[in-house]
Amino acid sequence: MVEDMKPNAYFTSLVFSLSQAAMMQMGKVTNPMSGKIERDMNQAKTSIDMMEMLKEKTKGNLAKDEDKLICDMLANLQLNYAEEANKKAPEEKKEIKPEPEKK
Repeated sequence: MVEDMKPNAYFTSLVFSLSQAAMMQMGKVTNPMSGKIERDMNQAKTSIDMMEMLKEKTKGNLAKDEDKLICDMLANLQLNYAEEANKKAPEEKKEIKPEPEKK
């Protein structure tokens, strides 16, 4: 009985791991190693693409709850990515004020 649950637990853990990594890379959650919010949208896209690939490669081989989990997580990540991609990075928000003209 315990052996039957292992593949489901491993799959769930993998999906949550990819999701958490992508959220951290988008700056949505704190990096537990540094204690800081870090943002790397290229890496976040790679993590989301990996989950998309996992979904495609496992198509037809997942239990209903596993399929729902990966579809829901992927949709959530894609929405968050779109939201973050439309935001300017903190360094991009700074306005450069022209220096006053010297007379």
